[in-house]
Amino acid sequence: VQLQASGGGLVQAGDSRRLSCAACRRIASRYGMGWFRQAPGKDREFVAVISWSGGTSYYVDSVKGRFTISRDKAKDTVYLQMDTLKPEDTAVYYCAASSHIGVWYRMSDNYDYWGQGTLVTVSS
Repeated sequence: VQLQASGGGLVQAGDSRRLSCAACRRIASRYGMGWFRQAPGKDREFVAVISWSGGTSYYVDSVKGRFTISRDKAKDTVYLQMDTLKPEDTAVYYCAASSHIGVWYRMSDNYDYWGQGTLVTVSS
């Protein structure tokens, strides 16, 4: 398994949750990492991305100020800290790896590897 996502669950609106994505060393050492989500009946959408170095990150507008993406190189793991969760954040969350985080970072086709999803359900 190259990417393993975990941390989903049922939370209440306003709560926090942290998702983790463990990557194999080959990916963790050189790939940018992103998070996408897919709500029921909707297309998969970009959530956040972090560069290989960890020095650059981007977010979709709807999560700015609430979500934080980070990476721990020592653990080959990327995190998505989600605060002040809203019911509209309910979705299956996927982590993904890209060999080139360029201007197309929002596009799922830009990513080479995907983890299995982890479901986050936010109740109102």
